[in-house]
Amino acid sequence: MAAWDEQKNSSCGQIVTRREITDNLDELLEVLPPRLRDELEGMGGLDDLLEIVLDLGRLPEARFQGGRFVYLDKNPIKREDIEFITKRVGAFGHDNRAGIERTLHRISGIRNRYGDIIGLTCRIGRAVYGTIDVVRDVVEQEKSILLLGKPGVGKTTLLREVARVLSDEFHKRVVIVDTSNEIAGDGDIPHPAIGRARRMQVPTPQRQADVMIEAVENHMPEVIVIDEIGTEAEAQAARTIAERGVQLIGTAHGNTLENLVLNPTLSDLVGGIQAVTLGDEEARKRGTQKTVLERKAPPTFDVVIEILDRDGYAIHHDVAKTVDLLLRGIPPRPEIRRRSVDGEIKVIEKERLNDGAVIPSDESERYGFNVEGDSETVWISPDMIPRKYGNVLRLFPFAVSRKRIESAIRDTGFPVVITKDLGQADIVLTLKGQYRKMPKTIREAEKQGLPVYIIRSNTVAQITNFLRQAFDKDRASGEEEALKEAEDAISRVWEFDGPVELNPQNSYLRRLQHELASRYNVKSVSIGQEPNRRVVYYKG
Repeated sequence: MAAWDEQKNSSCGQIVTRREITDNLDELLEVLPPRLRDELEGMGGLDDLLEIVLDLGRLPEARFQGGRFVYLDKNPIKREDIEFITKRVGAFGHDNRAGIERTLHRISGIRNRYGDIIGLTCRIGRAVYGTIDVVRDVVEQEKSILLLGKPGVGKTTLLREVARVLSDEFHKRVVIVDTSNEIAGDGDIPHPAIGRARRMQVPTPQRQADVMIEAVENHMPEVIVIDEIGTEAEAQAARTIAERGVQLIGTAHGNTLENLVLNPTLSDLVGGIQAVTLGDEEARKRGTQKTVLERKAPPTFDVVIEILDRDGYAIHHDVAKTVDLLLRGIPPRPEIRRRSVDGEIKVIEKERLNDGAVIPSDESERYGFNVEGDSETVWISPDMIPRKYGNVLRLFPFAVSRKRIESAIRDTGFPVVITKDLGQADIVLTLKGQYRKMPKTIREAEKQGLPVYIIRSNTVAQITNFLRQAFDKDRASGEEEALKEAEDAISRVWEFDGPVELNPQNSYLRRLQHELASRYNVKSVSIGQEPNRRVVYYKG
């Protein structure tokens, strides 16, 4: 048992929260052979004990956090030692796991080819009260949250505490789908660490998806908690749950959001991936190849929390936007939070969704371009560019080819003047690599409050894309009209059951219309050739 006292420093708003750890270690020691139990009890300092490993013919080990281990006896494990333990724990299921009733300890077996148990891993289960404090504000938003991290980092512990807080403090109807009794412990009576939450046991791992759906259909939950989503069927069940308006809190196999995006089985949890072939004009506008990867649908989980270690968390608050940027080659920059040794919670780094680089994307298409300030990236519209000389845009290029800028100006016909005087410029155009070096000229531009637009490469396509965004004032109104038409069409589909054909739009607006259809469970398809290509809605 360990604890922190709760106190608040009113001068700086720092809060230290109470943290208690309950491990029921005595119950696990009772099932061990006497010589091993005596050795562990005499050792002391077992707060960091992670697991006890007993393999036939090998020395018994106690493994601790941080990689430290201790041999518990000079004599190797015998079959009698393994039988001593298996007779005192619960029955082993199809997943070769057993437990001790009303505790969180897990005993996993290793079998030989004849089915005999020849090894045991006794994993210490702990209920940690207060571990939710680092992400409590995220949980309170009622969004679906996916937890990622390495084995043993504390995903299930956090999941258990989330279930308790939502059921006890927020009075939510919480149902835990408990595969292998990982969350609420062994036996028919769940461990008190889950509070008032209810627990549905899963007879075999293969039936986890079925029990997830059964929980929604039979027990009217407001929140479903699920551990280790690992199959396509479970990912589809999770999407079904989220679409019914139930808050979903779960974990999945994978250490980071980027791992999940690349996992073909589980990528649907974050929206899925599809290859899209762009038209020549659209590819030129984006400055990309004609075939690109895009997110297929809205994510099942709104928020992803990567557990870095027991006190460090990386939080992706907007999974949809982060995945879109990832597919365009921009590494995520999540919010980093950490709990100090005295319990103080600190935000080490704020979330940044484009790492200072503007890559053509849904968001850059929608909002214009970005300005790099002292700390965060801010998306602004073309109307926010301060024109010093009427409608003419005075451009100061830094490390960007003047000839290619002139070519882009001729192609677009926009009123742009290239200036060598930073004081007369409306905007600065530079390369991603140059901006990261933060040379004196760029620092001076930001000091003067000039917008700094960053492109990936020194190409006419990238420069042209910048000019189109800087001058396209009608984009936002066109998007609004396209989405309003789509909403009206969806209503007609549900009312009359027939297909509804929308007006021709460019590929970006068509993509928004497809996403809207997916959100409302309406099928959609694009027909026709550019520039008359359009979306058709119909019932599935």
